[in-house]
Amino acid sequence: MIRAYPARASVLPGERLVLHVATDSRRFRVHFYRWRDGFEALYSSSWQPGERAHARGAGEDWGWPAYEFPVPAHWSSGVYIAHLEEAGARLPLSLALESAAALFVVRGQRRGGMLYKLPLATYQAYNFSGGGCYYANPPRSLDPPGARVSLQRPGGGIGGRTWGAPDHYDCASQRQTFAHWDARFIRWLARQGYTPEFCTDLDIHADPELALRYRLLVAAGHDEYWTEATRDAVEDFIASGGNVAWFAANLCWWRVHLVDGGRALVCHQGGPRGAFDHWWPASGAGRPEDRMGGVSYRHGGGWWDGARATSGFIVQKPEHWIFAGTALQRGEAFGRDTWPPLVGYECDGAPLDTFDRASGKATLSAWADEGGTPDGYQLLAACPLDRRWQELPPRERHAAGEGVHAATLGLFERGGTVFSAGTTDWAQVLADGRDRKVERITRNVLDRLLLH
Repeated sequence: MIRAYPARASVLPGERLVLHVATDSRRFRVHFYRWRDGFEALYSSSWQPGERAHARGAGEDWGWPAYEFPVPAHWSSGVYIAHLEEAGARLPLSLALESAAALFVVRGQRRGGMLYKLPLATYQAYNFSGGGCYYANPPRSLDPPGARVSLQRPGGGIGGRTWGAPDHYDCASQRQTFAHWDARFIRWLARQGYTPEFCTDLDIHADPELALRYRLLVAAGHDEYWTEATRDAVEDFIASGGNVAWFAANLCWWRVHLVDGGRALVCHQGGPRGAFDHWWPASGAGRPEDRMGGVSYRHGGGWWDGARATSGFIVQKPEHWIFAGTALQRGEAFGRDTWPPLVGYECDGAPLDTFDRASGKATLSAWADEGGTPDGYQLLAACPLDRRWQELPPRERHAAGEGVHAATLGLFERGGTVFSAGTTDWAQVLADGRDRKVERITRNVLDRLLLH
């Protein structure tokens, strides 16, 4: 049995990667791979003396023995996998969650182009290594108050355990892991010839000017947990003219606090003070997430277990450049019959007053800007979520009434252009070529926002 975690989940070329490793074997070695269109083998370390170490609690620093490995100066920016081999017992190379592996990012230093951001805080929020996470047996913290998870333990995208029900459409990879969304999107980018550089959300927390070197910031899948410093930096990037493409949902739903010198995360999600770390309400952070992404989970919904039924995205503005080359018409749906359905498992939306199922026309609420929807938000496609959805979150109530929960695809401009797909499962449909219209829309977004 061998497991590991990085002391820091990202490094620069020429630095040294520190891995904390525990093993039952007297010796082990590490095989390094870059993930692009699959695994790219890079090099294998020499044999290292192995040491046993015990698992600890989810909120604790596990303190396993540390080993340093050089990161060659010529390594390009990317997502890397450290695959561990015990003497006489090499396990198959895999992105499976509990494989003998650790994930880290090599950051880039160029200017311009695309920066792809991994949601490390979200990986760790669901990481169940040590028997707890934000969703089950949460370790408690008093300063600041709330649930605490350690970054110094196996997991964080790969090599640990995670909390949550399996995906009805994909039992091979668990949600809240690198394999489920990000690996697919990155593979698609590689196959299409895109050459992004990479970082984690906590890199942007540590270096607020990191994103400013790039033209386009991209994230995919599930990007739920954000520190205040990360959000400030991304909003500054947009205000300065930087573009963002969110092929994701449940975006910026919870605020987290980086503590212990960046070794743990705290989030207050309940208790006597209520949901103090929700972004949108005045009783929380008082900064609606819509202001950054254009949409919010509180106007959308979740369908976590079993097969889900949706109408797909209904096109509202077929003449928009985002639909160029798709031949989609007003009122036509896309992503309805894919596997999985394009809409789900969690969805973000702009607030809608009405959705006419006969005509397929949606109406943006007159009070949308009061809740945080940016001025000039363009509603390009929408999928209403009916009462079969397993969660339709509570939200502000206005004189206009409750309105319609929906996944909405749209964009706005505020210095730079911000696109939001409004669904977590965009990468699932995109990566396997299951819908040519989804592929074309993705290329339209990336190509336009890289150039303008």
